[in-house]
Amino acid sequence: MKKQLRYAFLVVGLGMVLAAPQLAAQSLKGMSLNGATGLMSIPSGRIGWEHSADLGFDLGYHAIFDDGDTAHIPKASISLFKLGEISIAYDTNRSSDDNVMIIGGKIGLPTGRTSVAIGGNVQLIETVAKDYNNQQVYLAATYPGSFFGMPAETTVVVGKTFGDFGSGTGDEDIDFGMGFDLQLFPDVFQGYVHWINDFANFSYSSYPVGANAGDRGVFNTGIRIDIAANPALSRYKFVIDAMLTDALDENRAFALGLAFGAPIF
Repeated sequence: MKKQLRYAFLVVGLGMVLAAPQLAAQSLKGMSLNGATGLMSIPSGRIGWEHSADLGFDLGYHAIFDDGDTAHIPKASISLFKLGEISIAYDTNRSSDDNVMIIGGKIGLPTGRTSVAIGGNVQLIETVAKDYNNQQVYLAATYPGSFFGMPAETTVVVGKTFGDFGSGTGDEDIDFGMGFDLQLFPDVFQGYVHWINDFANFSYSSYPVGANAGDRGVFNTGIRIDIAANPALSRYKFVIDAMLTDALDENRAFALGLAFGAPIF
């Protein structure tokens, strides 16, 4: 864990070196662990390029370090006509025999200042013992505000997971998650540093690493550095993540990630 924390300080330090006093803040739309635009376990009500491009793409990668095991999660998404997005993530999980492919999508609704999206995903779970298929549908809402004078966005998600395998999920369970993205001390960090948190009774997939919702739910927290807060890079996305997954339970893990995106037209 000490080695992993050193990695986190290096990542945060990289973001701070790139900061400059003249930079301006902007809305941040990072990728969740399963590839959808969102926080960590939960998607947000936002579309990846909902205001700035009719066609845009995002590429991302997260690594989860859990008791000597490392899960690699490459991902990609494409946003269409400022209305919807399609995403895909591939979770190598604990071994070459345990893999999860997550194919997701969501459509934004014309709701004004509050961003609302209807979405879902299909999880193709391949394990040593058996193969499974799960599906999730959800409604996500994200609305802006402030917290002690700092810009913040709050996200609420309600949904349902169907299928034949779940990480502590029962047939009668209703999916619920809530989280926030707080821009930390914008006068000091100039829009670069965000504190992100989410809590949910579901994980980023039904077969997660280091983010097992179980009976207690999963709480994730971390720092998200927005390199594209630099006006010279504002046309693009460049996000670096350093986070703890399932931070309140014994099986907590550490994750590092990054995402890059660009408009096509």
